[in-house]
Amino acid sequence: MISRELFFILLFIWALMAVAIFPILLKITVPYGRHASRKWGAVIPARWGWFIMELPVIVVFVWLFFTGPVEKTLPLLIIFGLFMIHYIHRIFIFPFMMRSSGKPMPLVIVMLAVFFNLINGFFNGYWFGYLTNTYAMSWLYDPRFVVGIILFAGGMYLNMSSDYHLISLRKGRNQGYYIPTRGLFRRVSSPNLLGEIIEWMGWAVMSWCWPAAAFSLWTMANLIPRALNHHHWYKRQFPDYPKERRALIPWVKK
Repeated sequence: MISRELFFILLFIWALMAVAIFPILLKITVPYGRHASRKWGAVIPARWGWFIMELPVIVVFVWLFFTGPVEKTLPLLIIFGLFMIHYIHRIFIFPFMMRSSGKPMPLVIVMLAVFFNLINGFFNGYWFGYLTNTYAMSWLYDPRFVVGIILFAGGMYLNMSSDYHLISLRKGRNQGYYIPTRGLFRRVSSPNLLGEIIEWMGWAVMSWCWPAAAFSLWTMANLIPRALNHHHWYKRQFPDYPKERRALIPWVKK
């Protein structure tokens, strides 16, 4: 077993890496999705890239969660279940709903994502399986749990509904990209990414632990630059793109 002291040292280093990588991601555009490129070496189909890179997190998380001695109370099982709902959808449903036939994803991006998901699965799985204190039944009524689960549910709805609106724009013979107009797309370019940020912030609040907080920090470090890239891409592609629409947060100046 890893001691609690060593665990937190490693977790602190992991969180610092998120802070360090954030300004780097602000300067580059990661080449997948609408930013797809073959300039980063060998590629694989995007659909299978999503599947491969996301699968490790649930394997590691589930294994450590259930092999550890921490008592699996109802509040802890709810925390576990919400994590699994997100990733089961992201691994087994979302990639195969995408209308991205033939679109490439650089293999190096897939491998970097596999690395991230292995580490993230380890920190959260080991914490909840081996190190956390017991979540008593009274945790179900704690304001942190209640607020967190509301944030998680709202963020998940915003994330999924926005993703499927984007998919619906390319139904039938429609090809290429279009300006989305439904829901929070009227205000921001990437409500799906905003939803995912809110989702994992909620998960961190409801579990009230440092590994979940580090996951939330990594989510922001990755998705805020991604949202900015999407916003600039829309403005380049569509001269009539709504000027009042923001990148990620409604009503901010940039």
